[in-house]
Amino acid sequence: MRRQNINRHTLPQRTCVACHQVKPKPELIRLVRLSTGEVIVDIEGKKAGRGAYLCPKLECWEQGLSGNQLEYRLHTTLTPENRERLMEYAKHRLGESASGKNK
Repeated sequence: MRRQNINRHTLPQRTCVACHQVKPKPELIRLVRLSTGEVIVDIEGKKAGRGAYLCPKLECWEQGLSGNQLEYRLHTTLTPENRERLMEYAKHRLGESASGKNK
């Protein structure tokens, strides 16, 4: 008789660039550097390119985008426009979820 394996697989773990917490991959948001050098949010987590992860907390996005931690991990330099687009995404997407929790 075959022994059944209850946990068929474990979730991959990733580290947030800003707070350095290790969490299951689905709990973090992936940013990916495209071949053009632009950095975008990879919602599905499947785009080709070098990736880095941030927690779904506005504080982590502010910290990750304010310094050079994200640039270091992605091996690129963010343009001011690219940095602004990513911050707008975070404020729009994460700011709403944070305000919704307080109600």
